[in-house]
Amino acid sequence: MYTTLGRQPPWGNLTFDDSDDYTLADSYTLAGDLTFERDNHDSVRNCFALGRENARQVRHCISAEMWTCLNLAWLRIRDLDIEDIWKVSPESFYVETSREIDTFAGVAESTMYRDEGWNFMRLGRFIERAQLRVSLLLAQCTARRAQGETSDADWTSLLRSCKALDAYKRSYSVEIQPDRVIDLLVTDPLLPGSLCRVLDALATELAAIGVNPGSHAGEAAERLAGRLGTLIRYEWPDREDREAVLAQVGDDCRKLHSLVMTAYIDYAIEDSPVQTP
Repeated sequence: MYTTLGRQPPWGNLTFDDSDDYTLADSYTLAGDLTFERDNHDSVRNCFALGRENARQVRHCISAEMWTCLNLAWLRIRDLDIEDIWKVSPESFYVETSREIDTFAGVAESTMYRDEGWNFMRLGRFIERAQLRVSLLLAQCTARRAQGETSDADWTSLLRSCKALDAYKRSYSVEIQPDRVIDLLVTDPLLPGSLCRVLDALATELAAIGVNPGSHAGEAAERLAGRLGTLIRYEWPDREDREAVLAQVGDDCRKLHSLVMTAYIDYAIEDSPVQTP
C-alpha cells in the first residue's frame, strides 16, 4: 500500500534486510496513518475532506442526493480516530466506508445531470483509476521480484481490492496464478475496473467534452488518450517487459492529467483585439 502511494510509513520502513537495524510500525500505527492522520494527504479522512470541499465548490453542478451522500459519509468519519474503531471492530468500519464510496458512485450515476460536469467528473475518475491500477500492479510486481515469489493471499488481496476476485474465479478457477491475475486486471474488456476498459472510457469522456479553450493541449490530450488504449490493446500481449509498459502508462496518465488541466482549467486567456477609432 505504501509503495503504491509512493511514501514511507511513519517511524519505520518496509524494506527488510539481514540485520536487526530496522523498525516496522505495527498494524495499528499503519492503519491510523492511512485512515485518520491529518498530516497524511492520502489518508482516508483527508480524501473525504478534500472530496467534500471540491463538491462544495461545484455544488451547482452536482445533485442534492450526491451532496447529502457525501456529507453523511464525512460526518461519520470526521471526528473518529484509530482508537475509536480499533477497540470495537475495525473491519466493519472499512467495509462501511467502502460501501459509502460505492453508494456515492451509484447516486452520481442515477441523479447527476448529463452535461459537461458529468463528463469531467468521469474523466477525472478514470484517470485516477488508471493511475491507481498501475501503481497497485507495479507494487505487486516489485514485491514479487524482490521476494522471488508471493503468496496466493497477496494476489487474492490484489484481486479483492480491485473488486475482481469473483471475475477471476469465473474466468479461470480458484487457483491463483499471478500472470493470469495481471492479464485479467490489465486486458479484460468485460471487467469494469480493468486497465484497458478504464483507458477506453477516459478516451470516450475526453472526446465527449469536445471543443476546449486551449485547443493545442486538448488535441494533444486526445491523441495521448488514444495511444494509451492502443498500447494496452496491441502491444501488451507481445511485450516481455510488462512492468515497463505499466510504468509508461502511469507516466502517460500523469501527462494526460497535465494536458487536461492546461486545456480546460489553466488555459491562457487571449486579450481582445484593441479597437482603433
